[in-house]
Amino acid sequence: MSAERAPRGIDPTKAHPARRYDYWLGGKDNFAADRESAEILAAGFPTIRLAALENRKFLQRVVRYLAAEVGIRQFLDIGAGLPSAGNVHEIAQSIAPESRVVYVDNDPIVLVHARALLNSSPKGATAYVDADLREPEKILGAPELSQTLDLSRPTALILVATMHFITEEEDAYGLLGRLREALAPGSHIVLTHATLDYLSPERRAEVVEADKKSGVRFQMRTTEEFARFFEGLDLVEPGITSVVDWRPDVPPEERPSREDVSILGAVARVP
Repeated sequence: MSAERAPRGIDPTKAHPARRYDYWLGGKDNFAADRESAEILAAGFPTIRLAALENRKFLQRVVRYLAAEVGIRQFLDIGAGLPSAGNVHEIAQSIAPESRVVYVDNDPIVLVHARALLNSSPKGATAYVDADLREPEKILGAPELSQTLDLSRPTALILVATMHFITEEEDAYGLLGRLREALAPGSHIVLTHATLDYLSPERRAEVVEADKKSGVRFQMRTTEEFARFFEGLDLVEPGITSVVDWRPDVPPEERPSREDVSILGAVARVP
């Protein structure tokens, strides 16, 4: 995409997480600044594209589990990113056509492509909310949400590769807490988060340095810090683990290493 084609409200000289993630997944809805930021991070963590793909596979496995085994029919996907194959509504509605999904993101490029996220089955529904995770009240108060989801019924709150963009100064745990308070018992919370726990000291230093140069605010968290997001919730087996090891659908020898992916994942039930 060229700067001349940038939708109104976009600064194409500033990298955005959604467009950078799109680049790693092989998409074309990104600008030079997004690609430059992505390559800077890839220089310090060469398997970043593999990590993005494995993170996406985790999301798809989780949605299949929640729709097929738990019976969840409502999904709130915050930080949804740009449409790609295997979106939440496509997977959920392939199992239960009546599933209802609300996507949330704050990138105007995602808004431009939101029609692809709104291609619901006739029995279900999808909607898009243009908002930032840092504005939980705006998300929860959006008419698109209340017209699509009934939060008095079990809902899956999905925050995949999103919370690591929220720093401690921005009260990451408090933001999740306000969203969690709106969920009914039986709801599920899905999180993935970048971590340095699986890396050697040398590789950790390389990743931290690349992250500082990437132009996107980012905060790695340890397994213990990640676990704080789930306090008071009932973790679903296998609990907190690498995304490659969460209910995998391929044998161990076909999975990438935890080190090469370096993303924690977990699903928990709201009691």
